[in-house]
Amino acid sequence: MIFDTLDQSDRYLALSPHFAKAFAFLKNMTDDVTLGRHEIDGDNVYALVQSYDTAPVETFQYEVHREYLDLQYVHRGRELIYWSPLAELTEETMAYSTEHDAALYAYDQKGVPFEIGPGQFSMLYPTDAHIPRCSVEAPTAVLKVVVKVRVN
Repeated sequence: MIFDTLDQSDRYLALSPHFAKAFAFLKNMTDDVTLGRHEIDGDNVYALVQSYDTAPVETFQYEVHREYLDLQYVHRGRELIYWSPLAELTEETMAYSTEHDAALYAYDQKGVPFEIGPGQFSMLYPTDAHIPRCSVEAPTAVLKVVVKVRVN
């Protein structure tokens, strides 16, 4: 897992040939961006622009992916993301689905929360179980982009 600001994103470009396009999309984002899927580089890199209200962590489950890493960027608002190494989770609640590139695991209190706000991003690899969309203190409106970057 990596947590940083968009201003520092150039330091991560060498980690994947796809990161330059992913970060360019984020750097060019405006407040009037259309919600939904945005093609960046076919199925190698695409963005999911989302708007929602955060909620208590107990209402969610950990998610993990195999084919893509999540580059989660908050444009407006703030939320908590809970992180846990996948190897430490034991209660799978949804087996891995190739269609959704996801498996789900029950929330447990061992996860580490971190607050993410405007201009910050987190890179969550397939070994990083995560619960996004969690309230910091109370439900808050968030405009966020999840850039899916193929790792396989």
